[in-house]
Amino acid sequence: QVQLVESGGGLVQPGGSLRLSCAASGSIFSIYAMSWHRQAPGKQRELVARISSGGSTNYVNSVKGRFTISRDNAKMTVYLQMNSLKPEDTAVYYCRYSGSSGDYWGQGTQVTVSS
Repeated sequence: QVQLVESGGGLVQPGGSLRLSCAASGSIFSIYAMSWHRQAPGKQRELVARISSGGSTNYVNSVKGRFTISRDNAKMTVYLQMNSLKPEDTAVYYCRYSGSSGDYWGQGTQVTVSS
């Protein structure tokens, strides 16, 4: 089992920044990928950013140049730095762990971008 605890969501004005964190614990092996997903009301959950065990990253087009995913393996934590936030970034953001022990999801953290 793997447990994921997200933090860092909140209300921010357009153009502002937030940093989400996701701390993992449990049966974690050395090779695993972490990713952030989001789900807006009435929409399907979508992949926002992913980082491999080797540090390779990829992003959905709508956040390229604004969001940065990173990981601290010693702390078993993944981060999502979100800059230049837009109202359309409003969603519940979920952290996901993908490894040999399976796929696990966090509980989600709300991000609201509004003036």
